[in-house]
Amino acid sequence: MYNEEYYRLKNIADRDLLKYLPEEEEKSRSVLEAMKYSLSAGGKRVRPVLMLAACSLAGGNEEDAVPFACAIEYIHTYSLIHDDLPAMDDDDLRRGKPTNHVVFGEACAVLAGDALLNRAFEVMFEALINGDEKNRNRYLKAARCISEASGYYGMVGGQIADIEGETSGKKDMDHLKFIHKRKTGALIKAAIIAGAHIGGGDEKLISDLSELGELMGLEFQIADDILDVCGDSSELGKPVGSDDKNGKLTYPSCVGMEKTREIYEDVHRRTMELIEKLGPEAKFFKDFAGDLYYRIN
Repeated sequence: MYNEEYYRLKNIADRDLLKYLPEEEEKSRSVLEAMKYSLSAGGKRVRPVLMLAACSLAGGNEEDAVPFACAIEYIHTYSLIHDDLPAMDDDDLRRGKPTNHVVFGEACAVLAGDALLNRAFEVMFEALINGDEKNRNRYLKAARCISEASGYYGMVGGQIADIEGETSGKKDMDHLKFIHKRKTGALIKAAIIAGAHIGGGDEKLISDLSELGELMGLEFQIADDILDVCGDSSELGKPVGSDDKNGKLTYPSCVGMEKTREIYEDVHRRTMELIEKLGPEAKFFKDFAGDLYYRIN
């Protein structure tokens, strides 16, 4: 569904994704195999691609952002492994393949997720230590941004709100917005801002891209909510209706499908208006947002 430039950037991320993993040790091989399994199970690499594109938009060299692009995919992958666990969503399929804990067992899956999260920070620290002076401050800002988006003020905070939303039974729009902003939106936003930092973007660009990241994160999650109701299981790689089965708080469960589509249209319109203000240099983001919109239309 995505265009040629998207796949060019995706190939850059895929090229080095396994390269940054730790060297194999006999006594802990199973954890490394579990890490590789989930990293190699497919995926759109949305976050690495957005980071590389933002770096380029800011006038930087895409290659400077590659370690951080791989690191953010490690973090995203760890979150999926943990999200699929019986204690969370208890899913058996991810991207059309058995989930990590189904293949390797729950204990190994937990540790594989932990190891991916830690390896992400090792990779960013190595880039900081080995990078030249010009990039050091940029890398620090990028690492700080990714760190915050991964933890309590981002993905972790959103995940616990998501879990508690399942049991509350309340159709609380404020709670739903919090979940989407933190659980999915924070890491998408961080990918864009981190890329802009690495590329040397000025304060105005960082501010504009921060707003764009918020909108894209929201649009991405609402699209997922819609697709869980009316998507194709073979394309999604997981059963349709899993959110409803798990009692998740989503836009369709909260306001109905018709209103959800209205909200989605409004978010998409605001996204495109902001991209237009960024000028012709933001063509990739314009194309990406258009492709994202196409997912449900």
